[in-house]
Amino acid sequence: MAEPGGLAAVLAARQRISPWLPPTPLRRYAALDTAVGHGISVWVKHENVQPTNSFKARNALSAATLLDGEARARGLVAASRGNHGQGLAWAGQVLGARVVVCVPVGNNPDKNAAMRGLGAHVVEEGLDYDAATHVAERFRNEGMTLVHSTNDDGVIAGAGTLTLEILLEQPQLDALVIAVGGGSQCVGAITVARALKPDLKVYAVQAAGAPAIHDSWHAGRPLEHAIAATIADGLATRKTYAHTFPTLKTGLRGFVTVDEAELAHAMRLFLAHTHHLAEPAGAAGLAGLLRLRQELAGQRVGIVLSGGNIALDTLRTILNTAPS
Repeated sequence: MAEPGGLAAVLAARQRISPWLPPTPLRRYAALDTAVGHGISVWVKHENVQPTNSFKARNALSAATLLDGEARARGLVAASRGNHGQGLAWAGQVLGARVVVCVPVGNNPDKNAAMRGLGAHVVEEGLDYDAATHVAERFRNEGMTLVHSTNDDGVIAGAGTLTLEILLEQPQLDALVIAVGGGSQCVGAITVARALKPDLKVYAVQAAGAPAIHDSWHAGRPLEHAIAATIADGLATRKTYAHTFPTLKTGLRGFVTVDEAELAHAMRLFLAHTHHLAEPAGAAGLAGLLRLRQELAGQRVGIVLSGGNIALDTLRTILNTAPS
């Protein structure tokens, strides 16, 4: 099972979002290749240069441009830890739609401020992301249009445009290593790979403190965990999602988890060798590649620097605790 609409839906999304979102850079860094080692050629897709510093701008704009004028006029609502919310707030600004974003209590204050700066009304309620989704449902029941960060065909098609750009520029890649929070980015990759390069291996990586989808993939059935505790707020989910888990289950070559130290190490590698700032979730692809480097030795591998929205206090902690 692949994303509904397959490659055609991704191509249509690319056409819809292209007036506002040109292709992002895909780059190689000799120093990063050396740091990863094992003869791996690393290609970095820089989604941190999107208008909201995250690939989620693709997802939100793709979904919002599928809606008719009446749906937009009712206003758009979503639950988010920040990047999807920023993407939807930005899309609402572009399209002239009112946006409400529901975030958990204690959410990243910088991301909250960014959403408000883009014109969204931010509602802080609930213990975590999955609890915030129930708050968003209340607004939908009051008439607003829900744009779910994962369970939305337009969102997944938008995420697929990322891999479409990668393969159009570097069709010789052997593998992709992609972070999973809800799974839109990974399912988009699988969908495009099945159509354009069926032998491309897609690997997923999730935070060890929020491993519900990883554990479900290895168990072969959906599981739900009680908590999701990780510095990678973009990966802090507790369960699988209907629009992504079936495709992840059948389309991935492998699935690994990385701990907090591995995420922090990958962030420092990005900063040192590419001079780009990655948030913890944004560095998960590189952390996963480091975990998989023996399996991927000698291959050409694409990873995504999927976002650069990190709170200053978190960044200071990560930099100040770097190994000497």
